[in-house]
Formats: sequence, structure tokens, C-alpha cells
Amino acid sequence: MTADLSQIVKAYDVRGIVPDQWDEPLAELFGAAFARVTGATAIVTGHDMRPSSPGLSGAFARGAAAQGVDVTEIGLCSTDQLYYASGVLDLPGAMFTASHNPAQYNGIKLCRAGAAPVGQDTGLADIRELVERWSESGAPEPAGTPGTLTRRDTLDDYAAHLRSLVDLRSIRPLKVVVDAGNGMGGHTVPTVFAGLPLTLVPMYFELDGTFPHHEANPLDPANLVDLQQRVREEGADLGLAFDGDADRCFVVDERGEPVPPSAITALVASRELARNGGTGTIIHNLITSWSVPEVVRESGGTSARTRVGHSFIKAEMARTGAIFGGEHSAHYYFRDFWNADTGMLAALHVLAALGGQQGALSALVAQYDRYAGSGEINSTVDDQTARLSAIRAAYEGREGITLDDLDGLTVTSADWWFNVRPSNTEPLLRLNAEARDEATMTKVRDEALAIIRG
Repeated sequence: MTADLSQIVKAYDVRGIVPDQWDEPLAELFGAAFARVTGATAIVTGHDMRPSSPGLSGAFARGAAAQGVDVTEIGLCSTDQLYYASGVLDLPGAMFTASHNPAQYNGIKLCRAGAAPVGQDTGLADIRELVERWSESGAPEPAGTPGTLTRRDTLDDYAAHLRSLVDLRSIRPLKVVVDAGNGMGGHTVPTVFAGLPLTLVPMYFELDGTFPHHEANPLDPANLVDLQQRVREEGADLGLAFDGDADRCFVVDERGEPVPPSAITALVASRELARNGGTGTIIHNLITSWSVPEVVRESGGTSARTRVGHSFIKAEMARTGAIFGGEHSAHYYFRDFWNADTGMLAALHVLAALGGQQGALSALVAQYDRYAGSGEINSTVDDQTARLSAIRAAYEGREGITLDDLDGLTVTSADWWFNVRPSNTEPLLRLNAEARDEATMTKVRDEALAIIRG
């Protein structure tokens, strides 16, 4: 019977419930298909701390090896550590993780050599087609000579590479609380931070894919509460929260207040531009703050606006040769990290910026956090297209207002903007609004929501 992969093969990765939606025999077929589609003679694999991850990762490796591919298994790792291995070894890679999803989920993030992304249009659809065919007709024909399986530890080299990109040797001592959420930050942070002038206060560093304390999803404010409280109790300089596979990093200041990812994007952009002689292109998606292109211009750089989503950011970085890119979701992309996203490198930039001066983090980021933002607000709607048309009708032709359709609909005036874009997987519209002051933002947000919700 053909496996139904429509529920687990997403636009950019594989993700579903184990074993209900996929299991180790299916993972083995994915490994064989990945080998065929990439045409690789060697690949690298890694996995997170979820209970199902070692078995799925091992099955995938066996499937690829049966096709004659040599597999380097780096074992427990963060997603950006897998990207490091793919980049430095110049091999296609497979990371087994479901990121911030609940414990019963697992998935695969795939990349080509040099950490180049694999999505629907760049190989994932072909992989799905092969797996579906083989699940119906039987296992693929093995190669004449099977590939080898080799273990390799890359953690120390990964940490050294990150530290080579940010100079932290001369910063003042800092006290930092890190909430790893029982995810892979508990594996990587001790090695990356080793030897730096930091007093580390660890929270939930025990690797536990059942997430006993809270979900490893810092985008949900409820999952930041423990970190915020601990930062205040410890009198720490800042707090860092990583998601399950530790590729995203959220920052809270010395008061326990969350720092908007747009402010982190602007801060890191200014530092990366300075490191590159005050020139370069910075990529940001269309719902990051106005602060980002402003800071980029002030720092001598050029900004480029993209649709939301890592595939668009990475494609634009490759096209423009950009040195850095940031998203509102706390994904941060670096040219010197193969255009891949690494929250850990962004965290090191924040530590270096804070430790290079005497003020508090809240004062430092104030210069990068200039506007009042709504955050992302989701609304369930019966007809996405009709609601977007209603918004267009309400604002089209108004004096001083422009509309654009880069990603959903963006409405802009001199003092405010908002974007409404449809979810690809749910009957939702996502609203983000920003204005020069809180009162204006509230008014604009509420007016847009009234139209969206009919």
C-alpha cells in the first residue's frame, strides 16, 4: 500500500507524528531517495534528543548506504551544527528534528552540499515521489557496493568556527541565563561558551525530548516566563532561550523583557556591516521593523526586502551576496555560515555588543527598537481571498497610502504599516502592524482586525 506522504512532506521539510504518520522503514526509504535525488557519493546526518531520533536517523543512514553512499553520522547535534558539517565537509545533509513541535513529532531538514536548502522545488518533491513509489512496489534496488557508515564528532570544531567569527576575548564579564528547553542548546551552549568571560546560569539543559518543563518554542510568550523570572532573580545581564533544535535564539534583557527579533536583526546587521568595512547587503523579510532598513542605511549598507520564509531569505542572500539576513521569527542567516541560519552566532554577537560597553542591554537595544509593533496576530477566516479583497477595498485610493502584494497585502502610510498574509496550511490570516507610537499602532491594528474578522 502506498504511503500517504501528503500530511508529512511540507514545503521545506518532512514533519509528522511517529509512528502514526511515519516510522523507521519509511525513514530508510527517505535515505535511499535522498541519495538518488542528490546523486551524492557521501552525505552527513545528525539528530536531536527526541526519543525517536536515533532510530530514524540510523534507518535513513542505512537507506542511503544501501545506495552506495558513504554516510558520516555526527549524532546528537543542533540544526546549525548539522549545517556547519554540511558546509565544512561540502556534503549534502539530513537533520532529524521536529524543531519546536511537541514530543510525538519528528522530522527531517534536508540540505545539499554547502548547507544549500532543499524544498519542494529543489528536490523534496522528487524525494517524495520516489518514497511513495517504493512504498508501493518494494524497496529500491541496492547498489553493487554498499556505502560505509562512519561516526564523527563535530561539536568542538563547530564551536571554534562560531567563535572565530565574533571576537569575545576582551568583553567585560557577563552573567547570562540560558533556557535550553531540554533541547539541543543544552548540548551546544557549554562547548560554545567554554573559556569565555561569562557566568552561565543553565536552565533545563538536560536533553529530554518529552519537554518536561515547557515546549521548546520561545516564540510563544508562555515559554519565556521561567527565563524572565530567573534573569530577574539572578540579577543577570541578559537571558537567552533556544528552541528544540537550537537554530533559533530569543533574547531577554536585564529586566526580563523580551527583545524583539527585529532589534536583534538591526544590531547584528550593524556589527556585520562594520566587520565588512561598512558595506554590504542585508536581507530582511517584509514584516521586520522599519528599524532594520534604517539602521542598515545608517551603517552604510544596502537593505533588500523579501517574502517571509527561509527559502526566500537564502535565495536572496545567494543572489545578492548578502552578508546577513534576519527574520521576525528569530532566524538569523550569515554569509560566513554558508548562508544558513544560526541562532548561536546571533547570540554571540549580542554578547559581544553588550560586553563591549558598560550600559545595560535595554539601553543598548533601544537604539535598534524604534517603533511600536503588534507582533503576529492570527485570525481564523472562512475565505482568505475575500478578506484580503475587503482590506484592499478599504484602503485602496486613500491619500498617502500605498499597497503592495509581495507577500499577502502590505498597506503603508508615512506613520504606520501593516501586512496581512494567508497561512499556506491553515484557514488563517496573519496580521503584523507597526507605527511610530503605541496609540497609532493600536488604532491601525484594531481597524485591520475589524475588517479581517468581519
